[in-house]
Amino acid sequence: MMQALDKTTLNAPTEATVSGMSMKLLLRDAGIGIALLLLIVFFSLSTEHFLTSNNISNILTQITINLILAIGMTFVILIGGIDLSVGSMLAFCAVVAGTVLTIPELSVFQAVGLATLAAIGTGVVCGFLNGWISAFWGLPSFIVTLGMLNIARGAALQVTDARTIYSFPPSFNAFGSQMVVGVPVVFLIALVLVAVAWFVLSKTVFGRLLYGIGNNEEAVRLAGHSLMFYKVAAFTIAGALVGIAAMIYMARLNIASPIIGIGFELNAIAAVIIGGTSLNGGRGTVVGTLLGACIIGVLANGLILFGLSDFMRQMITGVVIILAVIIDKYRERITAS
Repeated sequence: MMQALDKTTLNAPTEATVSGMSMKLLLRDAGIGIALLLLIVFFSLSTEHFLTSNNISNILTQITINLILAIGMTFVILIGGIDLSVGSMLAFCAVVAGTVLTIPELSVFQAVGLATLAAIGTGVVCGFLNGWISAFWGLPSFIVTLGMLNIARGAALQVTDARTIYSFPPSFNAFGSQMVVGVPVVFLIALVLVAVAWFVLSKTVFGRLLYGIGNNEEAVRLAGHSLMFYKVAAFTIAGALVGIAAMIYMARLNIASPIIGIGFELNAIAAVIIGGTSLNGGRGTVVGTLLGACIIGVLANGLILFGLSDFMRQMITGVVIILAVIIDKYRERITAS
């Protein structure tokens, strides 16, 4: 009876609780949005080229890969995990897809379709292994994904013999630069993924249980839910999104290299944290992640227009990440009080 009661309580929060949580999330995302707006206003007034259509298009294009990786990272961090392997997985997915894409016997349609399946499939397998090993043996996801970081990178180098794959079909290469009403198609794809992730996390029992695991893992277990299923699912979703990001990366740069994606996991984590998702899990939104990725993209672009070196930009971005974590800690204290 107690188990049934726990399950009912977990799956059916009161209307007041849902309204309160929604209001807090709305206020947090609004604060992040205001920070993004202030950043845009500052760079617009400081540099004459910031608001040009070409520069805005460049920003949106540059944001895309990090945003897609950050969506998957949001699922993982919400359950209290972390994934350090997404950069290496991106390279592995890309070289597997690139190998398929350059098979001469395939038509363009067949090659692109099979390459997409190969990229997503590779990401799903890597993500599944991350989640399963972590959940089955109770290992910290930090350690497991650190191992996968090396495995995926080594596999990418082994598959290609450390060589870059190129000479993709011209129509595939052209897709990476397509625009719709001045907006890059690749960014529109990322927005669709944001919308899907928002629906899953906000409107489904699956998404609510991911939040539940991040907030109180033991309560979810006592309510009769399989922790392993949901943990593995979160990492698998992240892996699938890495595969999609790999295809978009290839379409943008027209190459598949075993050394791409170095440090991408840190940018993805930064976007999630700046977007208001707690590293402890159980709190955050994919809309916040979108805003966090935009803040990183706008900041990087603005600093380039200022003429700052890459080293200075890395230092400033690091300071912003630390400040975001500090602000998040104060926000937790205010919420608790």
